[in-house]
Amino acid sequence: MNLEQLTSFSFPEIRSAYSERDTSLYALGVAACQDPLNADELKFVAGDALQALPSLSCVLAHPGFWIKAPELGVNYVKLVHAEQYFQLAAPLPTRGEVIGRYRVTGVVDKGEKSGALVYFEKSLHSLDGALLGTVESTYFLRGDGGCGNWGKPAREFPAVPAVAPAGTIEVPTLPIAALIYRLSGDYNPLHSDPTVARKAGFEKPILHGLCTYGIACQSLIRALCGSDATRLVNMGARFTKPVYPGEIIRTEYWHTEGNVQFRSLSVERNEVVLDRGVAKIVV
Repeated sequence: MNLEQLTSFSFPEIRSAYSERDTSLYALGVAACQDPLNADELKFVAGDALQALPSLSCVLAHPGFWIKAPELGVNYVKLVHAEQYFQLAAPLPTRGEVIGRYRVTGVVDKGEKSGALVYFEKSLHSLDGALLGTVESTYFLRGDGGCGNWGKPAREFPAVPAVAPAGTIEVPTLPIAALIYRLSGDYNPLHSDPTVARKAGFEKPILHGLCTYGIACQSLIRALCGSDATRLVNMGARFTKPVYPGEIIRTEYWHTEGNVQFRSLSVERNEVVLDRGVAKIVV
């Protein structure tokens, strides 16, 4: 990896329009409607009462597979998503036009044999300049250790409590879940091409980390917000294991000091796939 090129990388300002169709497609991609006869679930994908999931902020004005740029010298085949966080200033509308402004904020070198972490941030604005929210992302570059450090790492997420969770919710995923989710803008072949997945060390294509993240988001909204998406205003988590499309994702949650902590597991493998989850829910 070329550290100088990465840290000075100039993102174009991204102006992006989205419609109710995009809002619905994203929700379907994160399995938000398990029962099409349930009005509380249907409102995330159809109808006059359509709501935008707050995690939609993570894909609006998406920069594409920017880290594949040749001048960066990144071994992108070995890239995995490490962490994600969003903070909304206001509920997202179900349609509109937004501006995304990106910047790299830090690089942490874990060593030549261990890889490197790259932190970058998006500020999301309406056309009149109002801040809609901020999204922070971390990529783990498994093949790019030994590059050096720069900037500063993102926030630390606390470990979940060492007690039984207050509740759980399970969401099954479809075998074609990654092929649906990729239509929201992330076309990394790791999630669709079996050959690329095997080269990256996986037995088959894995689910996008942000898809697992969106499933956890809608799970918390259904379990704790009365299916009112406007009540969840921020959320962060660490990606710890891949999910294979077709697996059931169980999200466990705890109430702590006015906030929520959570983690998500693959039921079939009994492995934690999202850890150190935090979320803020307002009345």
